[in-house]
Amino acid sequence: MTNTSDAWSAICEGGLGVTQVGAPAIGEILADRYRIEQHVNDDSTGRQVWRGVDVILQRAVTIVLRSPGGAEADEMLSAAVAASRVVHPNIVGVYDAIDEGSRAYVIREWVEGHALRDVVLEAPLEPARAIEVARSVADALSAVHATGVCHGNVHPGTVLLSVDGRVVLGDARANDQATAEGDVRAVGAVLYCGLTGHWPPGVSPSRPAALPEAPTLENGAAPSPGQLSAGVPEQLDALTMRLLDPSAPAPGAAELALELARQSFHEPSYPPTAGYPETHYHGVDDAGPLGFVATPQSGFGDVRPRSGKRLAIVVSGLVAVILSTLLVATTWPAFFGGQETGPPSSASGQGSDQSGPGTGEPQRINLNAGMVRMVDPPRGDRTEGNNVAKAVDGDDASGWPTQEYTSPDFGNLKPGMGLLINLGEPQKLSAVNLKLSAPGASVSIRYGDQDPGNTSDGDGQIAKGFKEAVESRQLEATAKIPVDVETQYLLVWITELPLYESETYKVQVNEIELISSIQ
Repeated sequence: MTNTSDAWSAICEGGLGVTQVGAPAIGEILADRYRIEQHVNDDSTGRQVWRGVDVILQRAVTIVLRSPGGAEADEMLSAAVAASRVVHPNIVGVYDAIDEGSRAYVIREWVEGHALRDVVLEAPLEPARAIEVARSVADALSAVHATGVCHGNVHPGTVLLSVDGRVVLGDARANDQATAEGDVRAVGAVLYCGLTGHWPPGVSPSRPAALPEAPTLENGAAPSPGQLSAGVPEQLDALTMRLLDPSAPAPGAAELALELARQSFHEPSYPPTAGYPETHYHGVDDAGPLGFVATPQSGFGDVRPRSGKRLAIVVSGLVAVILSTLLVATTWPAFFGGQETGPPSSASGQGSDQSGPGTGEPQRINLNAGMVRMVDPPRGDRTEGNNVAKAVDGDDASGWPTQEYTSPDFGNLKPGMGLLINLGEPQKLSAVNLKLSAPGASVSIRYGDQDPGNTSDGDGQIAKGFKEAVESRQLEATAKIPVDVETQYLLVWITELPLYESETYKVQVNEIELISSIQ
């Protein structure tokens, strides 16, 4: 995972980071306002990306510098002017564009976070998160296209996942070669990449250097995301491949954003909300903006688009989409710019399950203080065990905190740390719900057949010997992690910490909820 100091490698195309001869000096102030502080990267066109500070407003900024300026910088400056007209939560803000002749530079919003490209190298996204990333990008493109220009540079390096939960699209090119269709097709490639961790073969733009290309099938065709990653819903699989198919008509960006919002509402890892019918959105026979039909029992349905129901969908259908989207925004704010991701919170308090015996649905497992302990392997000093009970007390406002460390990897002192839960007997689990104090922590779910002892040596054995049910991945503040494991001992294992304050890293586990499988 990249450090936050490397965040704006996210909006570059994978240059080698070699500073050019004659690069500006750290501490130099451009235009009597923007102080250069740290070189981040050089992109493939030779532009230098720097972290800087606006000394007047005292805020961090990104400085993209090109030498020389003049005619050779026209495309960069024109794209910046076009981007500055779009104010949108999923688009990087552009503050200034200056041509000094010998050099030109654009001043943009600085965003702490990681490129999608770097995140998927660790692990593919869960389908719900992949949908949200693609929906955010499509929504941003809709705003860009509404101004009469195209982005022209959508790929996993320009899609940034910020530490505050935003999905941000940066580095527009807006040149003569950019098209609205090309932008939308690129969303399909971003979605494919998010779901699989691979780049689809034979699509434009070309494969980012850091990403592996997906293998081809025996007939030379690209495999669908569902053929590479388990758990991809059929409808999402079909939508992704349609976007990548040049023979299939491309939807508009706004139309695509609506369909992705609709699919996020049907994503089966999110249970029905109390008080709303299981159909959530439409009846079983209703189609979304791109003609896909949803089946309420599974969350997804017939992946075959209905003929004649693409852009010519009746106005009443689109109104229903919008009204339903507003309803979802109230129910699940994570999908529409809120602070949480994952399912709606269960009622607070120990044992306040919404389901119970005989319902035929998964149930929350009652946890108590005697079932949980801290695991802090060498060279941890095992002094952070206070308040572990608050991670299972049903109160989201309190939790178990780590200490502050000087780096995300626990100051390079240990491989990680976490909380071990003893269920008393083996139980079949289907999900682990986590509520953390901040987004950006990397967590894996592990399991074993015994607790070797509440000692430093025992913790070391757990760290080395427990098996991985779900590999480490970066999480939002609220996350539902599907699992399929039967075990007595479950370990919530933190491998990387999010930024807490300037130059320190820490997280608090506010609540752990285990969901049983249907027996």
